[in-house]
Amino acid sequence: MEVEKAAEIGFCTGVRRAIDILERAAHEFGPLQTLGPVVHNRQVMESLAQSGIGVVDSLEQLQGNTVAISSHGVSPQVLEQIRDRGLKMVDTTCPFVRRAQMVAKRLADQGFWVIIFGEEGHPEVQGVLGWAGGKGVATLDVPWFDRLPRRIGILSQTTQSFSGLGHFIAEFTLSHLTHLSELRIINTICDATKKRQQATMELASRVDLMVVVGGHDSANTHRLAEICTAAGVETYHIERSGEVDPLWLRGRRRVGVTAGASTPDEVVEEVIARLRQL
Repeated sequence: MEVEKAAEIGFCTGVRRAIDILERAAHEFGPLQTLGPVVHNRQVMESLAQSGIGVVDSLEQLQGNTVAISSHGVSPQVLEQIRDRGLKMVDTTCPFVRRAQMVAKRLADQGFWVIIFGEEGHPEVQGVLGWAGGKGVATLDVPWFDRLPRRIGILSQTTQSFSGLGHFIAEFTLSHLTHLSELRIINTICDATKKRQQATMELASRVDLMVVVGGHDSANTHRLAEICTAAGVETYHIERSGEVDPLWLRGRRRVGVTAGASTPDEVVEEVIARLRQL
């Protein structure tokens, strides 16, 4: 059996940047806490915990006077709360997420109703929506309006798939375009997401099993698994090598491995070693 790794895999620059910032901050300020996990990967968070970097779900739970913003970013309302409390802030917001935030703000300031193609409950999406200042909605399904706004701007969660965004735009246009005076579409899917999705599609097209490695809460990892499944190949999404089931490999000749943007290289290599061992 042959095991092949996707051409684009492992930490994206945003994740690597966030981890570097946190580790430097912990060295300078001592133990600190992030508002929500900096990335959705258990192994990364366990490693950061060993450096004295913990996680809180709210500012009320914070111990000390330093708080870190995760790579997913936050709304301006949360930033204001941090300032009002006089806290020292370490900001690891991904530059691509920051761009999406500024796009949402600019559209709202120019009089557009903002639609974010993304998971409503995801922290990145909640933060970007906050920058729209109450003039927007986040959804994966084409929304219906009692009274349709005349000017609408569409952007995307940075880790959504291009095919999903394209389908959403096509369906929205078919349903609502005749009632609009202006529709503005801005592509805010990040470059790392694009490259990983393309590499995953290419690999999935020539293997008979795909193993996707990454946090079960990771949005970009879920997208990779969905892409593999849509390609018609049997797909399994796992976090650790111990989750590999030997039964998956019966009769397989070529197995592909891809991973989310927050998955450490060593975790990927452990999965590959496990597959080859079996």
